[in-house]
Amino acid sequence: MAGIIKGSINLSMIPKDKIIQGKKGKYLPVSITVNDEQDQFGNFGPIIVDQTKEEREAKAEKTYLGNVRVVWSNGTFPDAPKFDGPKAAPAVAPVKDEDLPF
Repeated sequence: MAGIIKGSINLSMIPKDKIIQGKKGKYLPVSITVNDEQDQFGNFGPIIVDQTKEEREAKAEKTYLGNVRVVWSNGTFPDAPKFDGPKAAPAVAPVKDEDLPF
């Protein structure tokens, strides 16, 4: 293991239309950025809701859910896998508000 990263998210910021129903439960696709240096609050990066290609191209506002901190590292993180372009997302139905536990 190269490191331990902790984070927290603001559940009230989760856009209900981004939650997808999978075979084993409900999921929210997120992206976590880990920067080389921490900010003034000790955070190393944000947790945001994933955006579609169309949202990125339209420069839509990102939904920030929280931050992450590196709490332990052996000094290295694994190299990122080679990016071969976007993969098609599986077709899933959005979850209705009344199905959410919060």
